[in-house]
Amino acid sequence: MMIRFLFALTVFLGYNLILHAQNPNDLWLQQHPAKAVNVQYKSKSPLVLNAVKALKQYWQGKEGADISLKLVKSTAIKAEGYQISGNTISATTEKGLLYGAYAMLRAQISDENVAALVSNPSYENRILNHWDNLDGSVERGYAGKSIFWRGEGDLTVSKADLDRWKKYAEANASIGINGSVLNNVNASAKMLSAPVLQRVKAIAAVLRPYGIKTYLSVNFSSPTMLRDLKTADPLNADVIAWWHKKVAEIYKEIPDFGGFLVKANSEGQPGPQDFGRTHADGANMLADALKPYGGLVMWRAFVYSPSNEDRAKQAYQEFVPLDGKFRDNVIIQVKNGPIDFQPREPFSPLFGAMQHSSVMPEFQVTQEYLGHAYQVAFLAPMWEECLNSDTYQKGEGSTVAKVTDGTLFSQKHSAIAGVANTGLDSNWSGYTLGQANWYAFGRLAWDNQLKSDQIADEWLKLTFKQQAQPDLIQDWNKNFLQPVKNILLESREAVVNYSMPLGLHHIFAAHHHFGPGPWWAPKNARPDWTPPYYHQADSLGIGFDRTPSGSNATSQYHQPLADVFNNPDTCPEMYLLWFHHLPWTYQTKSGRSLWDELCFRYDKGLQQVRNFQKVWDKTSLYTSVEVYEETQAVLKRQTFDAQVYKDACLLYFQQFSKMPIPHELERPVFDLKALESGDPLDFYPQEK
Repeated sequence: MMIRFLFALTVFLGYNLILHAQNPNDLWLQQHPAKAVNVQYKSKSPLVLNAVKALKQYWQGKEGADISLKLVKSTAIKAEGYQISGNTISATTEKGLLYGAYAMLRAQISDENVAALVSNPSYENRILNHWDNLDGSVERGYAGKSIFWRGEGDLTVSKADLDRWKKYAEANASIGINGSVLNNVNASAKMLSAPVLQRVKAIAAVLRPYGIKTYLSVNFSSPTMLRDLKTADPLNADVIAWWHKKVAEIYKEIPDFGGFLVKANSEGQPGPQDFGRTHADGANMLADALKPYGGLVMWRAFVYSPSNEDRAKQAYQEFVPLDGKFRDNVIIQVKNGPIDFQPREPFSPLFGAMQHSSVMPEFQVTQEYLGHAYQVAFLAPMWEECLNSDTYQKGEGSTVAKVTDGTLFSQKHSAIAGVANTGLDSNWSGYTLGQANWYAFGRLAWDNQLKSDQIADEWLKLTFKQQAQPDLIQDWNKNFLQPVKNILLESREAVVNYSMPLGLHHIFAAHHHFGPGPWWAPKNARPDWTPPYYHQADSLGIGFDRTPSGSNATSQYHQPLADVFNNPDTCPEMYLLWFHHLPWTYQTKSGRSLWDELCFRYDKGLQQVRNFQKVWDKTSLYTSVEVYEETQAVLKRQTFDAQVYKDACLLYFQQFSKMPIPHELERPVFDLKALESGDPLDFYPQEK
């Protein structure tokens, strides 16, 4: 018996010592012994040479295989697309050869069949938005300091910078991302100063060989903030000339500069409305300056003003009247939902409503509202849900994907953006499983019809499979891939269940977007910045009435969808309290009262996360010690947070429902008064 125990212990320690070779810094590009491969190519451009380098560095196919990279003329292969036929990768552009090389490599580990494949990107521009600040901080960043900025006083470029940017560029190229916005949408005017632009030039030089264009967020009042002019009026001749001159300066240093991202007249940011002008006036002024160089303006539609109007309606009200008035190199960037990256929202009604303007989805890869890096939340199902939502703008099948990728409406440019979750943490994303969201955004940006199951499958195989011991590989699918994939695929729904089920939204704690705070409503706060504005709980029921009897936000959706949302019996239950204020006794589809259903949903979310812990605890032989223990810690914290969420919300809402928590469910373990008086971030013992 003792001999068997010692043998088992030796095997366990041996496996985990070897598995320390897994390096979270390598992301899904895990290093492993490559087999020999011969690559034939003609072009010596940096893009093609990086394709060759990738094939030789990661090749896991037949030993000594001959691979050909060919530039061809083809109507089937679109710009940046590729074709794989046997051992030949063909493309009409050098970027296509690079993406094709990574696709072939991905297939070798993920078991994807690419032997005869033509793959074209869904979107022309597939962009990461970094909310990074010049001082090195990252707004809504949970993975350490910025990979691009250290402060205005330190704009030198170190070897560590170059190495990090190169690894970042390679990771993006491997999943088809071709653009990066280097700074926060709450932009500093100093981003356009000469010293900062020199660092942008250095970053662009590293990203360029991997097919990535560099973009900047700009402050609309830069001409005045840099003290060059006294106005930023977009129709002022001096302002127009200032921007033309500044754009020329940028392109002189960075010839392939992508363009500007703009947050204007939103949350205190300056914009054209400060001068009595429209969003179209402001966007077009910048677009005209960028046009000669092929640059784009991505103009965010995230706008809302202090008013009695439903916040969910305001972006539609501001932008739909401007449809068709934007230049063709302006793309309206629209968040997936009408509020603000909530755990679940219906799609923004702007998708499909603006049929004469280019419109692009904006997703959030960083988990601002989904547990930061403290909680596992795989977001591909969330984005898939949005992309597959039917707008009915041109009849059934007019999905968000089709109305934004150019399938249904004629638009010169198409794009999709993701707010990045990267930072200087050794694992890039705050926790290793969080890397899956970066990967998933890139894959969906390339192919907006991919399924979350396939994406999770790919990422897990690329990140973990090569690290498994040969003796364990035969059981890897059963003991690691399937159970961990189930964690990923259930995780976002679990967050919804234990935080904001049945369409509840924006009920976070004060001053940050983590943990519950349905009670928070100080007298001096804007109503639409407080949770009671959104949940509307009272003795009669709960939920925000957005039907014609309420704010009438449903009228912004095309028929028959508006009628579907208007009727609580046909409204999807996942959006029920988003669109309806219903009695606590309303009977849900389960047959339970609304109150009981809320209780069961909150409890289900907690139980889901507890089960994630149990599943993960069985994976020690298939992961490195570092990743195993890190993920254990994340799930432990998530389980605690789920308990806090459940107790806080049910005890608070129970004050209005006056109904008991169903007897078959666990009782709360926290006290409501204690939760109300403290910060949810302070309740976890190890995070004080």
